[in-house]
Amino acid sequence: MKAIIAIAFAAAFLIATVVAQQPNQPPQSPHPPMAGGPGNGPDHPMPPPNPDPLAHLMFPPDMILGHARQLNLTEEQKTFMRSEVQKTTAIFQDLQWKLQDQMELLQETMKSTSVNEQQALAQLDKVLDIEREIKRLHIGLAVRLKNRLTPEQQDQLHKMRMEHHPGMPDGPDGPPPPIQ
Repeated sequence: MKAIIAIAFAAAFLIATVVAQQPNQPPQSPHPPMAGGPGNGPDHPMPPPNPDPLAHLMFPPDMILGHARQLNLTEEQKTFMRSEVQKTTAIFQDLQWKLQDQMELLQETMKSTSVNEQQALAQLDKVLDIEREIKRLHIGLAVRLKNRLTPEQQDQLHKMRMEHHPGMPDGPDGPPPPIQ
């Protein structure tokens, strides 16, 4: 029984780690679809995964800087944003290396036919701490960049997003109100 729990845990964790390393990908279920099960199959396809609930509230740095001219970003805004992206990228790279090291240690811990639960969970905590740092890093950057944009620039970005991704919601209350 312990072996089954360890295998299920390792599989779910590895899936979560892959998803965490791909921040622009929507989260995936750790359970495979049931072939031939109710609601699945050619007549009843699986529903699409839930979109990122914050995607419509934040703007990716490449979207902002890629439209700098259309947004009329000031030199100060561009300098700030480039600097923040560079700092964040350096920190992210370091965290990715740490995450990889800790994942390898977790995998080593899980290889045995009899896994020390306390050791495995302690190693899992180290992995999850780094994943948490990565998520905070991404959200922190998105907040800092958004805070440097004027309301008019944010409105323009919302409109650009709707032109390129018409199915994406603009917010919990629909599109943002027009800027006056």
